[in-house]
Amino acid sequence: MDAVEKRVHTFVRVKPTADFAQDMIKFGPDNKSIDIYIKKDAKKGVVNNRQTDWSFRLDGVLHNTSQELAYETVAKKLVSDALIGYNGTIMCYGQTGAGKTYTMTGATAEYKHRGIIPRAIQQVFKATADSVDPSVTVRISYLEIYNETLSDLLSTVTSNGTADTQMAVVDCPQGVYVKGLSIHSVSHEEDALNLLFEGETNRVIAEHTLNKNSSRSHCIFTIYIESRFRVFSDVKCVHSKINLIDLAGSERLSKTGSEGQVLKEATYINKSLSFLEQIIIALADPKRDHIPFRRSKLTHVLKDSLGGNCNTVLVANICGEAVHVEETLSSLRFATRMKWITTEPVINETYDREGTVKALEKEIVLLKQELAMHDSLVNRSLVTYDPLTDTQMAEIKSQVHKYLKGAIDEIDIVNIRQVQEVFKQFKLIVSQQEHEVEARLRSKYALIDKNDFAAVAALQKAGVVDVDRHLVQEEDGRDFGTRTTPFSSGRGGKKKSRKSNEQLKASAWKEEIGSPLSGKDLDGFLPSKSQVIISTKDLDVKEGARNQDTANIDAELSKPAPVEDSQRPSSPPSKPAAFEQFKEECGSEISRIFKENKSILLARKKRSSTVAQRINFIKREMEGIKQALEAQKQERWQQGEYVDEKGQIIIDEKEFLLIMKLKDLKEEYRSGYAELQDLKAEIQYCQHLVDQCRNKLISEFEIWYSESFLIPKDVQEALKPGGNIRPGMIPINRVMCLEEDEQERFERMQETMLPACPASVSFYKAKMKTDQKHTYTRTMSSLEQMRKKPGLITAAGKNKPLSFLHVM
Repeated sequence: MDAVEKRVHTFVRVKPTADFAQDMIKFGPDNKSIDIYIKKDAKKGVVNNRQTDWSFRLDGVLHNTSQELAYETVAKKLVSDALIGYNGTIMCYGQTGAGKTYTMTGATAEYKHRGIIPRAIQQVFKATADSVDPSVTVRISYLEIYNETLSDLLSTVTSNGTADTQMAVVDCPQGVYVKGLSIHSVSHEEDALNLLFEGETNRVIAEHTLNKNSSRSHCIFTIYIESRFRVFSDVKCVHSKINLIDLAGSERLSKTGSEGQVLKEATYINKSLSFLEQIIIALADPKRDHIPFRRSKLTHVLKDSLGGNCNTVLVANICGEAVHVEETLSSLRFATRMKWITTEPVINETYDREGTVKALEKEIVLLKQELAMHDSLVNRSLVTYDPLTDTQMAEIKSQVHKYLKGAIDEIDIVNIRQVQEVFKQFKLIVSQQEHEVEARLRSKYALIDKNDFAAVAALQKAGVVDVDRHLVQEEDGRDFGTRTTPFSSGRGGKKKSRKSNEQLKASAWKEEIGSPLSGKDLDGFLPSKSQVIISTKDLDVKEGARNQDTANIDAELSKPAPVEDSQRPSSPPSKPAAFEQFKEECGSEISRIFKENKSILLARKKRSSTVAQRINFIKREMEGIKQALEAQKQERWQQGEYVDEKGQIIIDEKEFLLIMKLKDLKEEYRSGYAELQDLKAEIQYCQHLVDQCRNKLISEFEIWYSESFLIPKDVQEALKPGGNIRPGMIPINRVMCLEEDEQERFERMQETMLPACPASVSFYKAKMKTDQKHTYTRTMSSLEQMRKKPGLITAAGKNKPLSFLHVM
């Protein structure tokens, strides 16, 4: 696609202030011009030729505007163009303290005050969720240029060793890229915001006279978008990127009073901005042949954004006070120069050209003719290379069955398609036999977990197993058998059967937890791999005994516990048994909520599977109709096309019906895809609730188990009010369980604030996770320092030091 020449769009945003110089700064009636007036200095005499008034014409002036209006004016169209394949760049330029970071990132504490980057992320993911045809992949990177050194702000969230790689700006035919910069795939808005907030915490900031939180580096947040159109067999791929640049502010050292490291940073900042202005002057001059992009890291990285394949927007942030009028004039001059720079944006797409397809089709026809000639020379005139017909496939199926029964010794094969069909028939037969064997085994046997104490007790009472949990023989001498491995663990077993039976072995635990745990939780919670298999005709006897045994257990648990110290056992029970007790007592409410959420999740997944199968069926039917239409077109082309008096091609009724059916199927496909997207969103939310309940259930059980069975008596006394354990010495997970944590505060905020703005959920979730992570890091760092100091905690009544209290 040919590039269309466009110029850079420039906007001015005025920082709101109480000391706005209304007599010096005037705005045009159309909000596209700004005039500066300065009174002449009488001290310089009567002859004073210094200019006192300036007028600047830009694309828009943003004064006393909200963050939402600023985004609508500056960035919304650029992001929309990026979604269809155009590269985009938004750059904030201005003096220090003028509001560049507020414009680009915003205030992370308030949803309505978020800046361009969070709103662009939201627009991208909202557009990808609403789209039906393309499959969109979104990736994120965050680059910082500090004192002419490139650094990755997201290196703390990657584990592939990218942080140790030497970063450098590299030129390639597709443009410039930063070697060693990590790029992270994200599938949801919340994931992208997590990366943004994580990168913001890693930025270099400092304090000086004009700004308490001055950015000391240039930062480039990049969103990479790639769209693949699946309905038409991946013939088209569109990719683009959005560079969101927060430049460090220019500084007058006489005003900031910078010293030491801050002075060194200001020197690098002013130097790089000076080189950037030189690049702008060179690009605005049509007579210049060479543009010195390599003068600094910043200008080299921005090579594509300035005068290249990109839609570029500049936001010049200025202060309205009279004391900063010189810096304001400098920023407006820079914006005026940027306005004269032209870019050549073009849609970045790759697809298979129609000519290539026709050439391949022609080559296929020639190859078929050459094969036919070769076959005729060796007396193989009956060989065909066309797809097999239904009659031929039925004949091959019949020969395969006869071959397996021994009726024939060979199968007639003359081409590759027949070989493939023979293997396909063998595979179908094997699959059918596997299902039949599995169905017979399931009808004859049932799988019982040995760690299910109530079930094992019921089996013991029914006489199915003995006291050592070994299966006993029936009266007729037939042994039930005890199996400690899956059904298909023997040699030659099928991989699919191994997987299904491994899942059956942990079914009892998965009904409660829902997914495998990791680390320490696996050691304490997963049941033993040994299983008991019993005949299903004994299930009625076992079920009655199990119900009676469960009733006895409930009666024993309902009895009042004795008061003496014998209430606590000498050795703690196993965690599976204690977990069952916890679910019936303290964790009954959490367990109930967990089961309800899981049942809802399973229902949504089942519906999603049904819709997905329907969509796949429609897609296959569409492919078949397309093939039929192609065959009709080939037949019409061979027989000759009929046209009416207007020159339009006349098609027969069959082809017309196929076209109408294809149109209906496309509509049905789009509606089904939209329903599937809604179901995926519901499944994601339900899965989050299930995971939250699961984690809460496990953490509460760990605390209950430790306090009930593991903590020594003297430590329990020390934990009471007035004990010897001083505040701040209990691990952070214990403290977060005792007090209101970030998650609970977020849930409380959901009830009060989010109903008015549901779209803010991802923003607040990402902010909460970032705060939790850094709070935990700071707390653990403090605790680690405390651990190195001996004798901080003393146990009640004892003289030995305790450096740390391990509470699960």
